[in-house]
Amino acid sequence: RSTLSSSSAASDVYKRQDITRENKQSSTIWGGRFNSKPSAIMEEINSSISFDKRLFHEDIIASIAHAQMLAKQNIISKGEGLKIIKGLKRIYKEIEKGKFNFKTELEDIHMNVESRLKEIIGDTAGKLHTARSRNDQVSTDLRLWVRNAISILDKELKELQKRLIVLAERNTSTIMPGFTHLQNAQPITFGHHLLAYVEMFGRDRSRLLDCSKRLNINPLGSAALAGTAFPIDRQSTTKELNFTAPTTNSIDAVSDRDFVMEFLSISAITSIHISRLSEEIVIWCSDQFNFIKLSDKFSTGSSIMPQKRNPDAAELARGKSGRIIGSLMSILVVLKGLPLSYSKDLQEDKEGLFDSFDSLYICIKACIGMISDVTINKEKMLEASKQGHTTATDLADWLVKELKIPFRKSHEISGRIVKLAEKNNCLLHELPLDSFKSIEKKINNNVFKVLSVENSVKSKTSYGGTSPKEVLKQIKNARRRFLK
Repeated sequence: RSTLSSSSAASDVYKRQDITRENKQSSTIWGGRFNSKPSAIMEEINSSISFDKRLFHEDIIASIAHAQMLAKQNIISKGEGLKIIKGLKRIYKEIEKGKFNFKTELEDIHMNVESRLKEIIGDTAGKLHTARSRNDQVSTDLRLWVRNAISILDKELKELQKRLIVLAERNTSTIMPGFTHLQNAQPITFGHHLLAYVEMFGRDRSRLLDCSKRLNINPLGSAALAGTAFPIDRQSTTKELNFTAPTTNSIDAVSDRDFVMEFLSISAITSIHISRLSEEIVIWCSDQFNFIKLSDKFSTGSSIMPQKRNPDAAELARGKSGRIIGSLMSILVVLKGLPLSYSKDLQEDKEGLFDSFDSLYICIKACIGMISDVTINKEKMLEASKQGHTTATDLADWLVKELKIPFRKSHEISGRIVKLAEKNNCLLHELPLDSFKSIEKKINNNVFKVLSVENSVKSKTSYGGTSPKEVLKQIKNARRRFLK
């Protein structure tokens, strides 16, 4: 009943607002064709100022570039150009200082800026929109915003890589169990494990760079969809806004949102990498593992259980991947059946984009914080690495190298020895030599050299392997590839 009542109340409010709008003047933005204003419902669904106001920086610098070009091409006078630019700079300061009054009825950031410009400089403000449309304007603004967002995320991911590399260098000889299927598989070094994430985030940065290169073309001057008859200079605005080139097709320029899809796709992939790291942090912090301990800065307690120490920063970072993936799915569905060129559906490209950036940014920052002051329980890691017969593969390799037994046969022999160790409730290195010989009589005392986790780790000297010496080489390599 309460839900129905709330809906009814909301409906009544909109009805009252609709009545007050009847027979009033139509929109000053596009109202020449209409006799009255839109309804309150229409105004509400049509307005994007609540979220696209964060494009103010991009909108104003693009407008300044456009005004400069118009004056240079004598489409407006130089005096008018200077007057417009001065007014735009004043608006920029007002917004930065929180003194700007954003109006829902003006729909979006573009018309809010233009309306305020008219208040400041009069009718000359109307000349700013010459030879452009909100269609190419928003496409330009959004490209500039995503380009900057990529730069910010790249910087933060680089910092996360740096912290991971520093922690890896401190733990080049810290032995832990390596897992497959979350089962103890082979002993590895913790530093080696951390470098895996350095590689993952390196690929994310590479994808961001590729996206930045593709999106960095200038739609301004495409107007609504067909270009313009005014003698504009698109190379001028391209240079001013640091684009690499103007778009070559005006229809594609205003309807293209590939760069939004691509950015959200990269964000989703990066968020999955963040989620996988966060999942391991959660596991490693558990009492059952006790491999690491997060600092108080990135842990929380319980409202009822005083002993609890929860890795909530990691859990929240893991959870936010869902909303980022959701934003990607949303834009894919919006665009999948959209005809060329511009449709109002494209207004749905921004909220998910902004939210995904905000979510990913805070997740990366949280991971930087967690990695920076985590405490490593080396003794527990070493102890765990000895469980589950993790040197069984080393035993099989030894049989191949020392006794010249084919690997498939050595694999079978090693499996039988593992079964014998399990029957005797002991580890491989705890079995007496006679037990080994009962399965393969050629085995000698030298076998015990390969059964320690320390020697197992040291032996993995292949390029990209887990031996401390190789990990140090790859740390140096990672610094060169990612941090310089």
